Formats: sequence, structure tokens, C-alpha cells
Amino acid sequence: MPTIVKTDSGTWKAVVRKTGFPTTTKTFRLKRDAEDWARTTEDEMVRGMYVKRGPAEKMLFAAAIDRYLAEVTPSKRPFTQAGEKHRAATLKKYFGKYSLAGITAELVAKYRDERLAGLDRLDADGNPKPRAANSVRLELALIGHLFTVAIKEWGLGLIYNPVLNIRRPSPGAGRNRRLSAKEEATLFALIDQYSNPMLRWIARIAIETGMRSSEIGTLKLDQVDLKKRVVLLKQTKNTTQRTVPLSKKATELFTEAVANPTRPKKETNLVFFGEPGKDEKRRPYNFNKAWREIKAKAGMPDLHFHDLRHEAVSRFVEAGLSDQEVSAISGHKSMQMLKRYTHLRAEDLVAKLDGLGKPRNQATEP
Repeated sequence: MPTIVKTDSGTWKAVVRKTGFPTTTKTFRLKRDAEDWARTTEDEMVRGMYVKRGPAEKMLFAAAIDRYLAEVTPSKRPFTQAGEKHRAATLKKYFGKYSLAGITAELVAKYRDERLAGLDRLDADGNPKPRAANSVRLELALIGHLFTVAIKEWGLGLIYNPVLNIRRPSPGAGRNRRLSAKEEATLFALIDQYSNPMLRWIARIAIETGMRSSEIGTLKLDQVDLKKRVVLLKQTKNTTQRTVPLSKKATELFTEAVANPTRPKKETNLVFFGEPGKDEKRRPYNFNKAWREIKAKAGMPDLHFHDLRHEAVSRFVEAGLSDQEVSAISGHKSMQMLKRYTHLRAEDLVAKLDGLGKPRNQATEP
């Protein structure tokens, strides 16, 4: 039988003792609530459905996300770590004061809808600025994995993962942003004028090789083989190493980058390096601010740096490389993913259509 006792402070303490289970206690303001909880807890023990919820009720989301960032995030790639730290700040602001046990599917769904609608950020006219579905998907993925770790590894006694019970935003169609010849000339003319030559090398290498920004930024000198004209990528989005062949133009760009006269001799072996931080360590060159300024000046605010990879892969297809050859260069594991990047220009297909031969009704009669 549960024990219900009144404390010196006037609250009611329920104590449940049952063979095979740890002694469980909880304090309530009303005696009726203490009795109901004790009866339900004992019944769950009898039916083998008891879950100790105390730790989950005590741990706030703010503390949980901090623990996740300290224990789980460091095992991921640097680019992913930076993204999770940024998203964690947003999640903490919304869920921080809730206990993990208090975060329901309804609350997460409300967060999803508010973020998609952009209710927390307004434009100059005071209207909400909707967010991209994929941004919200990544935030939900972080919450979901936090709950999975809390259930499986931290033993917090959570009944379920609330993210698994809500709809995820649709990822939407892949981007179809291609550079016209005029846009490319304008963009790279401005990039070539930028004071730091590393931006020129990085941007041109991206459009020559199809490598991702994170792959280029983390490159080290020993990964670039100028004699064989290849680059070995050790850190990729798919976690699989791949070797990228270099065109003559890409080889020239890497030759210039490796021979950079401003390169420190001992401080770093990064191909593209930034200024020393407070700890005196040099990290990958951060060109985000310069890129935003240049594309705005070029009149292309909608252009993403990742679109240069898109352009490169599309050009590989247009040059006649097979799907297998393109995927070997780009690192796409499935042909379905590869197709999202290979939007061919319709005008480039006209000549091929003209070369298919004469129609059947114009064929030469015997």
C-alpha cells in the first residue's frame, strides 16, 4: 500500500514501495493528487508498465540541450557542429524553461508552425517573414535526436519522443538556380577584384570541381596532389572519402593557392586559412560576409554559394559525362539525388534534338 504523509510545509508526500522496484516518492499540494499519483504508479508497477519519470520532469530542456552539445555534438563533423550550436540557441529560447517531460507533440507542432510562418521575425512593414521548410526540418531533427539520446542513453524515463508524432515540413523541390554567361562574368569580375585572393580561388574551384564549401574550406595541403591532378576529400557530407579529379583550370587554381606567398610556414596546413583566433589557432577561411556583399553588388541576392556546385554538376552532365562518372566526382550516392542537381538548359538540348535525324515520313524510300 502507498504511504501518504503530510510534510512540515503543509504539502503531501506520496511514497510507493514495491518489491522489485525502487522506492518512489513525489510531493503534491493536495492530498487527493498524492493519492491518485500513488495509486496510478503502483498499478503501473503491477502491470509492468512503470517508467520512472522523475529525472525527465526535473531536467529542463535548456540543461538537456547543453548536455547534448557537450556530449553528442563533438562527435560530429565541424560543419555540423556549427549548425547544431546555432540551432540549439533558437530551440533553447523557445523550449528552455520546459522540462523534457513537459514537451508534448502539440507543443512541438506549435513551434513548427510558428517557425514556418516566421512569426518571430518581421519585415520592414511588420509582416512575418516565412522560413524555408528545410531550416525547420533541421531544428526538429535536433530536438528528435536529443529525445532519442535521452531515452536510450540517459535513462530519463521519457514515455515517448514527441517529434515522432508530428508531421515534418515537406523538403520541397530542389533548387534550380543556374548561372547565365552574363551573370557569371559579372560575379567573377567582382570576386577577382576582392582584396583576398583566397575567395577567388575558392569560388572558381567550386564551379570547376563541384566540391561543397565545407569540403573546400577544410582542405589540407597533403590532400592536394598536383602531379596526379586529384584532391582526396576526407571529410564529406556522406562521411565517405572520395577522390576528385582536377581540370586544367582547377589544377592552376590549386597551384596558385598552395603557393600563396602569405601562407604561414608552421601555424597551419590548411589550403585556405583564416586569421589566428584568440587561441592563436588558424581555422578555415570564412568568406561568408564577403560573398554576401559581392553577390548583392552583382544584383544576385538569391544566389547561394552552393549553387556553384549545382552549376558544376550540371555542366558535367552537359559535357557528356555518364551518371556514374558524375556521381564519382560529386559524391552523390543515389541517382535520385544527382538528378536534383542536373537541370539541363533547354536551349542546350535544341541542337541535340535537331541531330536526331529526319522524321520517319521523310525517310528515303527503297
